[in-house]
Amino acid sequence: MADLAPFEQFFAYRRFQPVAELTPDGERVLFSSNISGQFNLWSAAVDGGWPDQLTTFTENTVRAVAVRTDGTIVFIADRDGDEFNQLYRIPAGGGWPEQLTDLPRVQHVIGPGAWSPDGTSFAFAANSRRPEDSEVFVWRDGDDEPRYLFGEGMYSFPAEFSPDGSKLIALEVRSNSDMSLHLVDVESGEATELTPHEGEVKFYPGPWAADGSGFHLLTDEGREFMGLAFQELDSGTREWVEAPDRDIDELAGSADGRVLAWLENDEGFARVRVRDVEAGTELPEPKLPKGTSSGFGSGLAVSRDGSRLALAWDQPARPPEIYVVETATGAARPVTESRGAGLAARRLRDPELIRYPTFDGREIPAWLYRPDGDGPAAFVVAIHGGPEAQEKPVYRPLFQYLLSRGIGVLATNIRGSTGYGKTYQKLIHHDWGGADLEDWRHAAEWLKAQDFVDGERLGVYGGSYGGFATLTCVTRLPEYWRAAVDIVGPSNLLTFVRAVPPQWMRFMAEWVGDPDTEADFLRERSPITYVDQVRAALLVIQGAKDPRVVQAESDQMVERLRELGREVEYEVFDDEGHGFTRYANEIRAMRLTADWLEGHLRH
Repeated sequence: MADLAPFEQFFAYRRFQPVAELTPDGERVLFSSNISGQFNLWSAAVDGGWPDQLTTFTENTVRAVAVRTDGTIVFIADRDGDEFNQLYRIPAGGGWPEQLTDLPRVQHVIGPGAWSPDGTSFAFAANSRRPEDSEVFVWRDGDDEPRYLFGEGMYSFPAEFSPDGSKLIALEVRSNSDMSLHLVDVESGEATELTPHEGEVKFYPGPWAADGSGFHLLTDEGREFMGLAFQELDSGTREWVEAPDRDIDELAGSADGRVLAWLENDEGFARVRVRDVEAGTELPEPKLPKGTSSGFGSGLAVSRDGSRLALAWDQPARPPEIYVVETATGAARPVTESRGAGLAARRLRDPELIRYPTFDGREIPAWLYRPDGDGPAAFVVAIHGGPEAQEKPVYRPLFQYLLSRGIGVLATNIRGSTGYGKTYQKLIHHDWGGADLEDWRHAAEWLKAQDFVDGERLGVYGGSYGGFATLTCVTRLPEYWRAAVDIVGPSNLLTFVRAVPPQWMRFMAEWVGDPDTEADFLRERSPITYVDQVRAALLVIQGAKDPRVVQAESDQMVERLRELGREVEYEVFDDEGHGFTRYANEIRAMRLTADWLEGHLRH
């Protein structure tokens, strides 16, 4: 470890939101990056070169974008990570963004297919009429206000307009594992459910056929994994297009209906596939380096004529970049260079995929980041958020820094993680702090059994649900951990489920528990109940504007630990929410995290 790179070098790169939208002529790609220190909207030529900055926010984050055929852009952005996204528009010739909405307690959502084919209106979702719902609205050019269309009493979002603009597909989310699609008449608002079903089935909308006869979709109907199907409107029949024994995570298509592209999830890595629908033939597989999409997606987009696709592409040992692919040849090139300060020359590590046994005979997938040397080394168990998400082999600067300091990482995909089938995903429902606790115990036991691990120097780290997991580990499995870092994690499930965003209230009883009828159960599963058992040194990081896990969740845990005289440090970021939108804040939070783990685990 003679050449020890400074902490900052591992973080000397720019991040991206899952946005990679091609302009109508296919010559430029729009993306959201924190190049300026804040997530602004940028435009880069498909051949690369320094991008143009389209917004100059210092407090707002651009989250999603849709482009009209004439180049007019509509996008959403929130302030300080509060997730109350507002609508903005940039005219076709460029210029200063016009703010279309100013409703500080309303969440607006758009998708890349928001514009109608004739460009006279765009669709979006908002909870402006009832905070508990997410409804579909259409905003027509020349109108002062949008028009409600669909979704009363639902958690719904618009997908794409039909080719003639008369219909719109809307997605109704009933839970993370139960979704349905509706066909909505754009003028009357009359709707027909296209995917009625029994039990929990996911249906996710995709591109239309050019003639409007039907549309592509993703579904796990009758199977464990999300497959690609085509549904005819007249007959209502669905036929499989691709049904691999792995999830298809994303789907996009060209406006002319000819080219279809999708991402297959192969043990966390991704494979991009492209098809000429008219010819019924596969197009060359994109020549991308081995990699994947982030946990929030890649922003996969196909140009209007199908000649190009764009996406944000992650790799284990290189920060993400925006790539453009020529669909005819598969030629792929990055149009951004996010690395700085010599990071490109730094030796970075790929993880190894392992599986460890747990109490019920299942094998838990995990990414093993093993430091140099024969050991024994300190290790950190890293637990992702969600929990219905997946730890993928993406660039993790904190992990790479810890490796350089001789500390290993085991990044787990315990029960509830996506990517391993819906049965595995649903195991976490109504069982936070139940069987997942045993998965973490067995992770620690597996590490202690390895000759390259110092079982007396274990740490645990996570954010959001991963923060809850961290707090659960240090309170209910206290004998394993020397140090821990909790970022925006719930500490009290009873108060947590009462304070989530109003649209989420409908899901809480199924996901976590009912605070009105299961208060004792929620207390029994809450880390705060076992706070007197904490032995590990704990760092807690919280965003003051977090709408998902409010600051009171961290406040109460820290207060009790201080009363008990335990070692705890608390850092609150006044201008952040559920995560980090400002580069300077992220660096500070990760510096605190790295110092905490290194300081307590290295010796």
